[in-house]
Amino acid sequence: MNKLSLLSAYDVQQSVATYLRQKRKEKKLSRKALAERCLVPEATIKKFETTGQISLRQLLMIWQIVADLKPFHDLTKPAAKPMPKSIAEVLAND
Repeated sequence: MNKLSLLSAYDVQQSVATYLRQKRKEKKLSRKALAERCLVPEATIKKFETTGQISLRQLLMIWQIVADLKPFHDLTKPAAKPMPKSIAEVLAND
């Protein structure tokens, strides 16, 4: 953990679970239908949607059915321009 954050891992887990549940519903997929399409057991999808707990592999398998994987993949790429770490750096970049 590099930076001070008010977000916990639990908060992010819940946000991701909520996001993917909403995307599943937007696509009008039941848990069973999603399970058949992404090959993740329905019980695992239910557990994920209620607790936020899932393996990375299964998360990606669900994600690719209900949302575009590219933004998720782009998280692994370095930022085009590093964020300034101080006010002095901000002023120096003007």
